[in-house]
Amino acid sequence: MANLSSSTVMLTGAGGALATAIAQELDDAGAQMVLVGRGEALARAADRIPATEVIDVDLSDPACVAQLKKVKVDILVHTAGAYSMQPVQKATTDDLRAMLDANFLTLFHAVQGVLPNMIKNKDGIILGVSAAQAARNTGPGAALYTASKAALGAYLNSLNDELKSKGVRGCVLYPMGAIDTPANRDAGMKWETMIDPRGLAKSVAHILTRPDRAHITDIKVYPDEEE
Repeated sequence: MANLSSSTVMLTGAGGALATAIAQELDDAGAQMVLVGRGEALARAADRIPATEVIDVDLSDPACVAQLKKVKVDILVHTAGAYSMQPVQKATTDDLRAMLDANFLTLFHAVQGVLPNMIKNKDGIILGVSAAQAARNTGPGAALYTASKAALGAYLNSLNDELKSKGVRGCVLYPMGAIDTPANRDAGMKWETMIDPRGLAKSVAHILTRPDRAHITDIKVYPDEEE
């Protein structure tokens, strides 16, 4: 099993299906957890996962940065985000802002919060969750979602290139299919075509425990079969 007993991990989107699986995996690996989320979902996560701190904050609000700077972490795992579909010809500026706020601005603010301490310590990992559509650079019916998730990946790749000499690494996780959640099952998706969130959680632990000179900058995780 991965060993993260000397690490403090900030997990955003706490309470979501993927974040819950990741939190359990990292807790089992001995990590100290800082849970970041909103409302009842965050409260449920805090009931299940021991955490050194629980932060209820809107990551799309720049005011959150000052609050996050008060917490010293070694690793940021960013799962916060949202999904939306609309035909390209009907998409509005408000639709675009909503996707960028949820999928990119939240990461940007979280990074602003944790980065100063990582640079000071010359050590840190920032991992963000993108999407299959962004990996393929195509998302029929979800152009704005695809663009926002692609922005997340481009930002983390650039961050990695810029800051690796300072000891800070960036990584992008691409789930190459829908994640197996109650909501996706209710939507009629077949479990055979979805990815078990526990498998994604183990992939995250694998990324976070690579030795020096064996860093992973992006990883794609596929379901057993795709439609």
